[in-house]
Amino acid sequence: MVFAKNSIEVIQKALKVLGKKNFALIIHGGSFPSAANENTGFGSMNTNGGKELIDYISGIFNAIQLGPAGKTKACDASPYTGTIFSTNPLFIDLKELTTDSWDNILSEITFKEIVDNNPKKLENKTAYSYTFKRYADALEEAYKNFISGNNTNLKHEFEDFKRANNRWLDRDSIYEALSIEHQNDYWPLWKSEVDRNLFAPQTIEQRLEHGKRLVEVSKKYSYDIDKYKFIQFILYKQNAKTKEYAKTKNLKMIADRQVAFSDRDIWAYKAYFLNGWLLGCPPDYFSKDGQAWGFPVLDPERLYHDDGTLDKGGALLKNLYKKMFRENPGGVRIDHIVGLIDPWVYKSGCKPKIEEGAGRLYSSPEHPVLSKYALAKLENLNTDVEADKEKRIKNLTDEQIALYGQLIEKIVISAAEEEGLTKDAIVCEDLGTLTNPVAAVMKKYNLQGMRLTQFVVPEEPNHSYRCKNIDEKCWAMVGTHDNEPISMWAKSMINTHEGYLHAKNLVEDLYGYSDNKDDIIMRLTKDADFLKQTKLVEIFASKAENIQIFFTDFFQIEDVYNRPGTSGDKNWSLRLPDNFKELTTIDLPEILKQAIISRGKDFALKNSKLIEELSEI
Repeated sequence: MVFAKNSIEVIQKALKVLGKKNFALIIHGGSFPSAANENTGFGSMNTNGGKELIDYISGIFNAIQLGPAGKTKACDASPYTGTIFSTNPLFIDLKELTTDSWDNILSEITFKEIVDNNPKKLENKTAYSYTFKRYADALEEAYKNFISGNNTNLKHEFEDFKRANNRWLDRDSIYEALSIEHQNDYWPLWKSEVDRNLFAPQTIEQRLEHGKRLVEVSKKYSYDIDKYKFIQFILYKQNAKTKEYAKTKNLKMIADRQVAFSDRDIWAYKAYFLNGWLLGCPPDYFSKDGQAWGFPVLDPERLYHDDGTLDKGGALLKNLYKKMFRENPGGVRIDHIVGLIDPWVYKSGCKPKIEEGAGRLYSSPEHPVLSKYALAKLENLNTDVEADKEKRIKNLTDEQIALYGQLIEKIVISAAEEEGLTKDAIVCEDLGTLTNPVAAVMKKYNLQGMRLTQFVVPEEPNHSYRCKNIDEKCWAMVGTHDNEPISMWAKSMINTHEGYLHAKNLVEDLYGYSDNKDDIIMRLTKDADFLKQTKLVEIFASKAENIQIFFTDFFQIEDVYNRPGTSGDKNWSLRLPDNFKELTTIDLPEILKQAIISRGKDFALKNSKLIEELSEI
């Protein structure tokens, strides 16, 4: 896909003609490729391999949609259970630490040994368990060399970083110290009640006792605490450098805010969570018992004061979003937006089912416990619809919609604006469950949601994921990190009735100008490559101003990054191979040409010269 400058200009012209403002490649941090002889077993945008990808896609894409960047656990590679403030140490470019810019605090020998022994060096997969251990050892070496070194400028920078970020950095690093103390990084297993509740004292006596314990731990583990902070300092500097480099290539980074909180976060901010309740999904077609995620829920009574100003829980969330917008001016994708606006919660120790006490936190006025948090009233309910159904709230006043949306307005939008951005920097993952309160808030604040065309229901003419129904203010895509690549989907549709229904809709939406509609339908039902390409044409032909495409779809890799509900090193492990430049990407010029033609004969005639130029690439 290495296009000449004039070809890139033609592609950009076509994207503009089709009304596209943003074209983003979705690739999570660990999936970035490595440069030659630098494959440590885990990807990062900060590495030379990351910069090679940035160079490669610049001019075509103007954004990269990253995954969550939080620190993950040794036993869980999922980026969606990482910390909310601390960044994943596996995103450190170890190679750079061997250079003069970091005073060679990591030896070339150590780096080479990690690369040489990477068990996945011949595969486009991460070696999560391997790198988790090896990075820890390498960063221990780097920190020892840093503290014994004489780079006063770097040390002054480090001190400034600690002061500027002490609000979250102190708590996260204390957790690291206590994990060493208890030889376990899962706080519920710690034997000391004081340590389990260090930042959640209930009485004045406990506050004094916990304060003494904090001083004791800080002194005993001062080395480990400072090392943890130094690792975060490296990440801060490398991330900033990479994003500045991407900016020179006219690429912006979009961050990803997961709905979850890590064990470290729960421990650090325990007082702000709703005791005894957890976040999940209600029963549906895919799970008869619902999905018990086990994630804590911020206590509604700690989000705002009576006068509407932010309480400590609300301030915590706003500080998080401010940090994310400040570090990612390209914006923030909010995973599972319903989890912020209208979350489904269940009792700890129970299943997320109505009969076991589960319900929507803000939409259950009839619930014996959750009613105290209800923003909807009994008269807003359609009592013929069960509590777990999307349309149970039949109507809301403007005042009620504003209450549902106050977290979005006072925390998320406010954070973006305070960092110099607009609400267009907010990308809302609203796939799947979309309750009426969520839809009302999205409409009120004109927020950008997502339209995933792989999930269109072909029997429903007005389905919102179908090309003709996709609106301008959204992000359109054929799939995300949770889906099979569109090529695999297309193969599953061949010679099936469902595939035939998809083909009919595609022809109606994209080939209205053709006199051979039946022939095209027939081809779509039998030719997987043609169906795949047509599904890609669909997102560019739609009115959506923003397009995202997952790296497996763009580089035509037939493998899956995440299979929901599974865990272990095999999941979340797919990477773009180090030889990615040799891969055959999608035929973007042809796709854009067909998208222009699909808009109708008049539109195609108006852009006939552009169609000709695309054909020549």
